[in-house]
Amino acid sequence: MALTESSYSSPKWWKEAVVYQIYPASFQCQPGVTSGWGTIKGITSRLDYLKSLGVDVVWSSPILKSPQADMGYDIADYKQIDERYGSLEDVDELIAELKRRDMKLMMDLVMNHTSNEHPWFLESRASLESPKRSWYIWKKPKSVSPEGVPEPPNNWAQILGEANSAWTYDEKTGEFYLSLFTPEQPDLNWENPEVRDAVWDVMHFWMKRGASGFRMDVINLISKDPGYPDAEVVLGPGHKYQPGVKYFVNGPKLHDYLREMHREVLSKYDTITVGEMPGVSDEKEILRSVGADAEELKMVFIFDLVDIDKPNVRMALKPWDVKEMKSIISRWQRVMIRDNGWNSVFIENHDNPRSVSRYTDDSDECREKGAKLLALMQATLGGTLFVYQGEEIGIRNAPTTWDISEFKDIETINYWKKCEQLYANDKDKLAYGRKIIDMKARDHARTPMQWTGGENAGFCDQGTKPWMRVMDDYRTVNVETQLEANNQNEFSVLQYWQEALRQRKNHADVFVYGDFQELSPGHPEVFAYVRTSVKGERWLVVLNFSKKELEWAMPQIAEIESWISTNYTKSVPDKPKQSSVSLKPWEGILGRLK
Repeated sequence: MALTESSYSSPKWWKEAVVYQIYPASFQCQPGVTSGWGTIKGITSRLDYLKSLGVDVVWSSPILKSPQADMGYDIADYKQIDERYGSLEDVDELIAELKRRDMKLMMDLVMNHTSNEHPWFLESRASLESPKRSWYIWKKPKSVSPEGVPEPPNNWAQILGEANSAWTYDEKTGEFYLSLFTPEQPDLNWENPEVRDAVWDVMHFWMKRGASGFRMDVINLISKDPGYPDAEVVLGPGHKYQPGVKYFVNGPKLHDYLREMHREVLSKYDTITVGEMPGVSDEKEILRSVGADAEELKMVFIFDLVDIDKPNVRMALKPWDVKEMKSIISRWQRVMIRDNGWNSVFIENHDNPRSVSRYTDDSDECREKGAKLLALMQATLGGTLFVYQGEEIGIRNAPTTWDISEFKDIETINYWKKCEQLYANDKDKLAYGRKIIDMKARDHARTPMQWTGGENAGFCDQGTKPWMRVMDDYRTVNVETQLEANNQNEFSVLQYWQEALRQRKNHADVFVYGDFQELSPGHPEVFAYVRTSVKGERWLVVLNFSKKELEWAMPQIAEIESWISTNYTKSVPDKPKQSSVSLKPWEGILGRLK
């Protein structure tokens, strides 16, 4: 069926945009810099590459002044650039060069919390009478033990280290401050209108400087349950603290704050906005933020797919299968079309492992096919498409042979410390803890970008030590090799992404705005769906999410006019146009329907 005219199918530049996320520490270091960290000038030097890929908007993870307790997500000054990345003048140059290429910059807005070195917090913790005391969330101890040890106000666990409390005690003033992520990241008190005014001021500062919008870090955590009750006990023995998500995810005043943000800032500019919203999957709640008439955000990151293997906390595992994956994707495609919302399409970011390792097979034999399969899927789903650096060349997870010391992320460090404390005498549980790191550590997405087969993968100068170890396979998996690949029969992963994005842009009425109908809900390995434009143009996508050959019986509504492409060869697929179609391991095919 054709999609009827609606606000969903109404064209907007931010709907059709391809957004490329850069992790600045790992993207590109400029020549002559010996820190081993990426820089803003390094980003600017790669804009022609991003343009050739098909990118419209560059989103950089935080580049603002920070002690780097959580790689920049602990900000000490919202209007200054961290010296390791460059200067405000470098950002001005980046924005100018983006505009020269008809591209835009999206800033990472981190306003649920600041750094504990931010002047606001330093003033807040100075005394109980500080004018900025109420800019953060301070509470008295629940109790004090006979030994004089103060107990936190409740049992909430720290998000980046569930063995620890989400509250940090301040000896000087005798109170705890809420720090959901780490003690170095105190939560702002959004109940205070002065805090909100300060946030609006920061947003205006960057919009007037030339940014085109914001990715908003954990924006759905800014409103907490005012009673700060204890969380239910869901973790096993040995866990004193518990996930408190019920009491700070999509809190009672979230939508009031987001509407105020829209009224005071966003409504005054032509913006792209995406809210990071972990821990919420309720359709009505999400549509309150992204519905066509919501006047809050353009879209949010829904975590159902990247949390498919998450039980109660992120550093843990639960089984999943292809049917569950398909149902998640299909559900949100249909919800946004049905209710005039808008999707973000993504399967990678700086907080998740590599998609080719997670959803397909990253072996040398299958990695390229799996990476292209995922490219085909994402390029044909409705919503704004987000590509994470290195995804376009099929970078995989770090090898399991790496020593634990190679992992730099605070979450992994805290998790491994917990494992060593709890399982010091249990080799099997300790090995399972390492398995979780090998599968889910955030550092898998943070290894330096692989540009060439030369020393340091072209990320930084020869003789300079990168801040994090370069992947061992950089000599064969890199941008230069894939750009120059001249295989008559097959595209490299990068070339395939270029083709997929070109196809998406050329047929935006189908792949960005079109209707979505899944054809294979019951099949254990095949994900097949039809995209249909308002004018009735119909395309079929068939994806084999398995490492075996199989046959898929095509339903009668899938009348093939012509097969267009496959992730196996450059040539048109030689496939039957009716009854059933054979699929090779990790094969994806695209066709037009009558």
